[in-house]
Amino acid sequence: MGAARLSFMRMPEVGFWKLCGSGTGEGFTPKPNTRVWAILATWPDAETARRSLAEAPVYRRWRNRSSECWTVLLRPVSARGAWAGVTPFEATPDTGGSTGPIVALTRATLRLSTLLRFWGRVPNISAVIGQDPNVMFKIGIGEVPLLHQVTFSVWPDPDSMARFARGNGPHGQAIAAVRREGWFREELYARFRIIEDQGTWAGQSPLAHPKNPPKTEVA
Repeated sequence: MGAARLSFMRMPEVGFWKLCGSGTGEGFTPKPNTRVWAILATWPDAETARRSLAEAPVYRRWRNRSSECWTVLLRPVSARGAWAGVTPFEATPDTGGSTGPIVALTRATLRLSTLLRFWGRVPNISAVIGQDPNVMFKIGIGEVPLLHQVTFSVWPDPDSMARFARGNGPHGQAIAAVRREGWFREELYARFRIIEDQGTWAGQSPLAHPKNPPKTEVA
């Protein structure tokens, strides 16, 4: 992880980038999973992203050390909030309407005073999203355990995502508490359309079988 930071600092074409670990189970736990790691990076265009993924030493090094790798290229269609004090994604209008897969990314810096309340709700949210038949892929990642949290999920369409996020279940109740009690010191919400994906997760592309998504849990 430390060596990867030096590599990205020397890459002239990369924009915003972050290196993240994950939690155990499906990622939505404070206990680190040392086997699953993520790179998030922005690029000026898709061709630059593809070339960097194929040629940059840091990506080749991570692939060579991994038993499996899945990469997804995304186009941001909406974004609000900040990540480390900056706005990382430049959104373009969504021409997909209410059809086609949509990716949701949320990122938050928690206030120290709200840690127990936040993590007390996470198990229920994790259980509900894990049982949702519509979610195609989901994982929790983060920069700093407990304090900086990121959720990444893929849904077959915007309506499925909205029903989960805004319903009366654990997630909807947690969002209401966030607004009411001010849990987050900083937050970002972004939505993306998928350009393409490469590689596999649990032996298949998470986008290939939306009704039978691969398990995100890694032992």
